[in-house]
Amino acid sequence: MTEFRSAGEIGAGFHADVIAPLVGDVGHAAGLLGWGSDVLGYDTERSTDHGWGPRVVVLVDVGEVERVRKAVDDGMPEEYAGHTVRFGWDTQEPVHHVTVATLGDWLRGHLGFDASEGIGLTDWLTTPQQQLLGVVAGEVYADDGRLAAVRDALAWYPDQIWRWLLACQWSRIAQEEAFVQRTYEVGDELGSRVVTARLVRDVMRLALLQSRTYAPYTKWLGTAFARLDHADGLDQALADATAAARFEEREQALVTAYELVARRHNALGITEEIDPAPRPYFTRPAQVIDAGRFVHACLATVTDEAVARCGLIGSIDQFADNTDVLSNPEAFRKFVAVYR
Repeated sequence: MTEFRSAGEIGAGFHADVIAPLVGDVGHAAGLLGWGSDVLGYDTERSTDHGWGPRVVVLVDVGEVERVRKAVDDGMPEEYAGHTVRFGWDTQEPVHHVTVATLGDWLRGHLGFDASEGIGLTDWLTTPQQQLLGVVAGEVYADDGRLAAVRDALAWYPDQIWRWLLACQWSRIAQEEAFVQRTYEVGDELGSRVVTARLVRDVMRLALLQSRTYAPYTKWLGTAFARLDHADGLDQALADATAAARFEEREQALVTAYELVARRHNALGITEEIDPAPRPYFTRPAQVIDAGRFVHACLATVTDEAVARCGLIGSIDQFADNTDVLSNPEAFRKFVAVYR
């Protein structure tokens, strides 16, 4: 069996050996962009059994699109580096996966708007983080300058939006942190575990926000989280919370995790210092972090009125998790109306 090579590595050779000669002296950018685990750099040998192979997005000027597209179609080999160039999956017929387009057209197809012409507030809030990763995370094989500027602009949220997103994420925790104990108290052990799992996911996404790291879609959320620095043991605390067989262990692991992300919040230095110690939920026998304190502290630093007016519903990733919405620009761009 040959040693596995990532799609990113294969794509570099595919561009150099096949695509670049076909493009010729036409100015262009090219990279592994858009959909797929390989764009994130998470592909493994398992990935090769389904919708995987050499692919590149080639970005040229509008007057060169048809000429370059024809040159690519006519000159495409059947195989490269032992991999079939024309491949499909499920109902997708086998075709080659070299996309030739203008930067603006490709961005509109992937994000639902042309980020090279500017990025507005609703663009940031209605674009799933996975789609942003599709632009900024993949390997670039050539760039005459047109792609780098967009990747730089989309690298992370503007500061005021980031602070608001932190507030919204803390708010999700505040809404449910007391339910772990309450569900258990009425004999709903399954419900307590489900709430715990939801809170674990919210803490993971909070940690990614704190680290200024976009969250990928569900399959790779844990992988992205694991690659953060967890010298403080946050990853173990969350693993303990999901694995706990007894409520007392579950609650202790969660409040440990809360205290750790609270300390990470203080280390950011973006608000006044907040006591990170867990505390009772009013007079009830539940231990929480009282996440609302962090919500208010973050909101107090949001001075952009347009951002502040959005309330606490969060970005699309914070209120929607349906794949058919988050992977379809035509669907998620409809949520622009939510913020108007």
